[in-house]
Amino acid sequence: MADHNSTPRPGRVVVIGLGRFGSSLARELTAHGSQVLGIDSRAALVQRYADDLTHSAVADTTDETALRQLGVPDFQRAVVAIGTDLEASILTTALLVDFGIPHIWAKATSRQHGRILERMGAHHVVLPEHEMGERVAHLVTGRMLDYIEFEDDYAMVKTLAPAGAIGVPLGESRLRTQHGVTVVAIKRPGHDFTYATADTVVKRGDVLIVAGRTSAVETFADLS
Repeated sequence: MADHNSTPRPGRVVVIGLGRFGSSLARELTAHGSQVLGIDSRAALVQRYADDLTHSAVADTTDETALRQLGVPDFQRAVVAIGTDLEASILTTALLVDFGIPHIWAKATSRQHGRILERMGAHHVVLPEHEMGERVAHLVTGRMLDYIEFEDDYAMVKTLAPAGAIGVPLGESRLRTQHGVTVVAIKRPGHDFTYATADTVVKRGDVLIVAGRTSAVETFADLS
């Protein structure tokens, strides 16, 4: 059971829904030192992950009284990881918003589901299957070594240095002016990543971490 101290403490997270996504997230948070309360309506799942989490409980998360008894309103951070039951996902998110929890992440199974969760008041909407599909698609094409897309049409990619950037300092290569991207870090073969500066000279075989608008970094990666 959760402790009932009414004073919110950092590092405490309630994860609602212990399916594949929720259980993986909850265990990862616990492994990194967070105190995690995992809640699910399915007793078998709660029992399966009970030893991996700080606290766990079986409850109907659309029941306000049940969530209050578990001390959920005391948490600063909450994740609604319910996927297939859209009604439970939306109602649970609405309850967390009513509790005034300042940081609410909610899993969505579609963009429409995500828009509803945002309208209900979720601060962050996650579409894990969609986002992973996009990321893998970029990697399968071979243009990028890694790819991360953020909100507001912004992304970072790991890619090999294109020929046009080789042999000159970044400050003189005019990558930002010509391509609309910023080189954040650079890795030489056999060395660790280091921050890139205007004086950094790019060499053949260097791996770059590049940030910018999604279309700009995708176009830049095509040059490598």
